[in-house]
Amino acid sequence: MTVAPRASRRDHVRTHHGDSVNDPYHWLSDKDDPEVLDYLNHENAFADSSVEHLAPLRQRLFDEIKAHTQETDLSVPVREGDWWYYSRTFEGKQYASHMRAPTDDWTPPDTSSGHVDGEEVVLDDNAAADGHEFYRLGSFDVSRDGTRMLYATDTVGDERYTLRIRDLAAGHDLADEVPGTFSGAVFSPDGRWVFYTTVDDAWRPDTVWRHRVGTTADQDQRVYHEPDDRFWAGVGVMRSGRYIVIALGSNVTSEWLLIDADEPDGEPKTVWPRSEGVEYEVEHAIIGGRSTLLVLHNRDAMNFELVAVDPESLGDSRAGVTVLAHDSEIRLESVEAFRDRLAVEYREGGMTRIGTIELDDDSTPEDLTLSPVEFDEPLYTVGFGGNPEWAQPTLRLSYTSLVTPGTVYALDPVTSELTLLKQQPVLGGFDPDQYVQSREWATARDGARVPISIVRRRDAASGPLLLYGYGSYEHSMDPGFSIARLTLLDRGVTFAIAHVRGGGELGRSWYENGKLMNKKNSFTDFVDCAEHLIAAGLTTPQQLVAEGGSAGGLLMGAALNLAPELFAGVHAAVPFVDALTTILNPELPLTVIEWDEWGDPLHDPDVYAYMKSYSPYENVRDDVAYPRILATTSLNDTRVFYAEPAKWVARLREAGAPVLLRTEMHAGHGGVSGRYSGWRERAWELAWILDVLGCADAKVVG
Repeated sequence: MTVAPRASRRDHVRTHHGDSVNDPYHWLSDKDDPEVLDYLNHENAFADSSVEHLAPLRQRLFDEIKAHTQETDLSVPVREGDWWYYSRTFEGKQYASHMRAPTDDWTPPDTSSGHVDGEEVVLDDNAAADGHEFYRLGSFDVSRDGTRMLYATDTVGDERYTLRIRDLAAGHDLADEVPGTFSGAVFSPDGRWVFYTTVDDAWRPDTVWRHRVGTTADQDQRVYHEPDDRFWAGVGVMRSGRYIVIALGSNVTSEWLLIDADEPDGEPKTVWPRSEGVEYEVEHAIIGGRSTLLVLHNRDAMNFELVAVDPESLGDSRAGVTVLAHDSEIRLESVEAFRDRLAVEYREGGMTRIGTIELDDDSTPEDLTLSPVEFDEPLYTVGFGGNPEWAQPTLRLSYTSLVTPGTVYALDPVTSELTLLKQQPVLGGFDPDQYVQSREWATARDGARVPISIVRRRDAASGPLLLYGYGSYEHSMDPGFSIARLTLLDRGVTFAIAHVRGGGELGRSWYENGKLMNKKNSFTDFVDCAEHLIAAGLTTPQQLVAEGGSAGGLLMGAALNLAPELFAGVHAAVPFVDALTTILNPELPLTVIEWDEWGDPLHDPDVYAYMKSYSPYENVRDDVAYPRILATTSLNDTRVFYAEPAKWVARLREAGAPVLLRTEMHAGHGGVSGRYSGWRERAWELAWILDVLGCADAKVVG
């Protein structure tokens, strides 16, 4: 076995608010230093040699994921203009191909035979990725008349995309090429312009540009520049085609600007001026024959309310008629407008919900009624997806649960009838009735009730359990199906999600009570959930592994320092474990934006002291026995710098922890690209988890 690396200690002292800290592994932050790369490669070699005995298991897990997956498949076609658009995957190919077929009605083509009349390739990601170790598609849009396609690709992993435009009739790219764009570029409704964003040195999308199709990038016009380092800029087009949108937002404040689509080269106008702490988003609707802006906002409404605003009242943040009033038990999340209806996504009781509002010629904003759509399962996730057309007669819904594969329905909003369009195929004899999902509620140490979603095989005994957590940015870890997870469940492992504070599962207050100076609630909630599962007899500390990524990796590191005795192992993926060091440095990518989430330790001594008290790297303990730890990261990650887990692992090893570090040398924040590479990466992690759980030799059931 390769000898465990020992990073050298090199004094590096930083001082803030009168507090001096020696950071002996700071030198690992320079990825251009050959010694750093040698160290990371040594860590990779050590990790591989440490789990060499798991090679046969990794291959079995990869084979099982592959055997459960219908490799040659196609998505449900979505109509845009005169075409149905969909994607195809092919056995043996890493990436999808984007396809289309002509149409003159609303009935999706029959894809059961695998053949679609008139099908043509719009973009083959496999061809675009050829010759590159990494590939990601960041922008993809087709003009409304169907004649042109834009696409932007990243072949490094740093989220800098090169934008190109293709003439679909001629089948070749135009001379237009714009390097260094961010994701999310779109055509104007007339197809003559492309709107895109670029990032600053901190990887913050701060500038919106307008590119005239058929010109060179040096002629592009700057439409808007955001000077506030806390705000991101994004661009889009209203479904109605009436407006081009520039959306500006920090973690706590929003501002939207509109450009009249009839004058795409015109100046943007502000909907509501930004007001600190007020978030809002805008949708364009026609209600009772009148053009209306629907504003979903949280001004004096923690869980948000929906108001209708006259477009002639742009700039007046107090104008508007209430459509859906604030409700302390219901978190309104989004509204989508169509010719004949509105559709709303919301949360109630810790569950995702959807509802529709029918419109007619006599509708007024004051008399609109929301009709919920009901589902039978006790746990599920539902949302809108694939609804680009203003006049479409039905709504596409995406639905899943811990036991139900991804499903696409067509909802008739008038009759509430759901028509199954497709369910993700799961091969290999998968039977959802062999699995059961449930929800537990753990009591946190301050009395809060924390939901835990659980799935297992019906015939599985209590014991080995993988507990997942995240708990930041109001991102909810809703119940969803995973083919890769079947490899655990079918070996008798229970999977659970701790919906800790800092997420959005129980509304805005759930988020507020897990951020800034309440951040420690996320960590103690996770520990309390682990203790609940143990006390309930569902697992033991010797059979419990925890897993989380990015901000969830911070959760893993903090929970380890709080209660290392509760876990047999912890997998921290691209973990934000050197949080204080990162948030202290405004020159690093995205740092200033993060101050709204974590606080500003650079200028506030109280925030500094609070973050220092929980940041995992700062609080590695020498007085405890840590369980087995796996940290995974990517060299080109622009969101969580690879040095954070590298430094953390060096400090843990110094404390005697049995820890492995695995760095993907050609990937970004999302890990490797390509589905087969992704499956192998996940098989590597799952084999480690099963080994820690004592299930490496477990017999597969089913």
